[in-house]
Amino acid sequence: MQREQISVFDMFKIGIGPSSSHTLGPWRAAQQFVQLLQDQQSLELVEGIQVLLYGSLAKTGRGHGTDIAILLGLSGDDPVTFDVNAIDSKINTIKFSHKLMLAGNQQIDFRFDDDMIFLFNESLPFHPNAVTFQALLMGDKAISATFYSIGGGFVVKEGEQNQHKNEVDLPFPIDTAGNLLHWCMKTGLKISEVVMENELAWRSEPETKAGVLNIFRVMKECIYRGCHTKGNLPGGLNVSRRASNLNKKLIGGNTYSNFDEWILAIRQTGDGFKNILDWVSCFALAVNEENASFGRVVTAPTNGAAGVIPAVLMYYICFCDGFDDEKIIQFIFTASEIGSIFKKGATISAAMGGCQAEIGVSSAMAAAALTECLGGTQRQSMMAAEIAMEHHLGLTCDPIGGLVQVPCIERNTMGAIKAITASQLALQSNPENAKVSLDAVVKTMWQTAQDMNSKYKETSDGGLAINIPISLPEC
Repeated sequence: MQREQISVFDMFKIGIGPSSSHTLGPWRAAQQFVQLLQDQQSLELVEGIQVLLYGSLAKTGRGHGTDIAILLGLSGDDPVTFDVNAIDSKINTIKFSHKLMLAGNQQIDFRFDDDMIFLFNESLPFHPNAVTFQALLMGDKAISATFYSIGGGFVVKEGEQNQHKNEVDLPFPIDTAGNLLHWCMKTGLKISEVVMENELAWRSEPETKAGVLNIFRVMKECIYRGCHTKGNLPGGLNVSRRASNLNKKLIGGNTYSNFDEWILAIRQTGDGFKNILDWVSCFALAVNEENASFGRVVTAPTNGAAGVIPAVLMYYICFCDGFDDEKIIQFIFTASEIGSIFKKGATISAAMGGCQAEIGVSSAMAAAALTECLGGTQRQSMMAAEIAMEHHLGLTCDPIGGLVQVPCIERNTMGAIKAITASQLALQSNPENAKVSLDAVVKTMWQTAQDMNSKYKETSDGGLAINIPISLPEC
C-alpha cells in the first residue's frame, strides 16, 4: 500500500491558534462538510445543523476553541485569511442571535447550547479527535458525515481513511528515514534538495519557493507581534505574556519599527551562551503566546508546538548568519521531510501520542534542519533528529484547563533548546558510530504512544492538568 504523499505545505500550514488538531482541523472539517452539502446541491435545503464532538475534542474542545473554529468554518470563513480580531464579535453574534450564516449566505437556526454537543464520555475507534455534522433538511431528510482531526491540521473523512488524494509520481518516494538516506546517498543530494525535487511534482520551483517564503513571512510576523504584545492570555488561567518583557529587557528597552531592524539589533546584543538561551526562549514564548491568543501562526508541525521551529530558525538567522532567503528555504524544506517521516511512521497528534508527538517531532525537525544548514551531512542531520526525539520519548500531554498554555508554552522553549543541543552533538559526532537510528526512534515513539495511558494524551485527565488548581494566577 502506498503511503501518504506529504508536501512541505502539508507539514507547514497557515492557520489560527490555539491547536492544529482541535482548532485548525475541526475548522477544515466544517469547511469540508459545507462543501459536501454544496456538492450534493443540498445547501439551500438546510434548516439546521447539529455538531457532535467526541473524545478529546469534547473534553478539551472549549479550551482549544474547537467550537469557535467549527462555527467559523460553517460560516464560510477560512483560517488563512480570516481577521483574528473579528473572532469574538462574530461568535457572539451567532450565540446571541441563534442564527448562523451557513457558507456565508444561507441563514439557519443554530442554538449553541442545543446544537453544539460535547460527548465527554464517548469516543470513536479510529481516532480520539472526532466530529460528526448532522444537517437537517427540508422534508425531514438529513445528511450526516464524520471527520477525524488526526494532528497538524490534517483531516480525514469517515470511510476515506485509506484514501490519499492528489497523488503524483514523486521522483524520490519516501516512507522512512532509510528511504531518505538511500536517495541522498544514491544522488548525492542534500535532504532539502531531495525535498525540492519532490515538490516539483506538484508545482514549479518559483511557486514553491514563494510559498515557503510566505510561510516564513507568517512565522516572522507572529514572532515580532508576540515579542511586542503585553497582557494576559485568554481562557481563565490569567497567565501573563512574558515574551514582550523579555524582549524589552534583552534589547535594552529600545523599539524598532520593523522586523529587519529588530534582527540587526538582536545580533548586536552579543553571542554569549546566556544571551542566546534567553533569545531562543523569547522567540518560542512569543509564538506560543500568540497561538494561545487565537493569533495567526504556522503549524510546525502543529499549533501546540508551533514555537520550536521558528525559535531555532531565528537562532540560525540571528546568531549563525542565516538571514538569507535560500538558507531559510533550505531550513524549512529539511524540517518538513523529517516531520513527514514521523507522521507516516508514527503520529504528530498529541491525542494519539502525547506531547512527544508534537514538541518531540518539532524538536527533531528543527534539529535536522539546523544541522544541514550548518554544514552537516545527511547522516548527521538524521542523527540530530534522532537525538532530539530520543530525549522527548514518553512526554505526556496534560494541558491545564484544556488550554494550550501550561505547560505547553514553556515546552516549546525546551524543545528549541534540545534541538540546538542535538544539532551540536550530531555535528561533533560520527554517525557511523550511532547506536540508534532515526527509524528506530520513530518506531519506538509509536510503540510508546500506543502504550501510553489515554489520560496523558491531550484529554486533561491526568498529569499537571489534575494537580494544578486552575485558579492559580501565574505559572
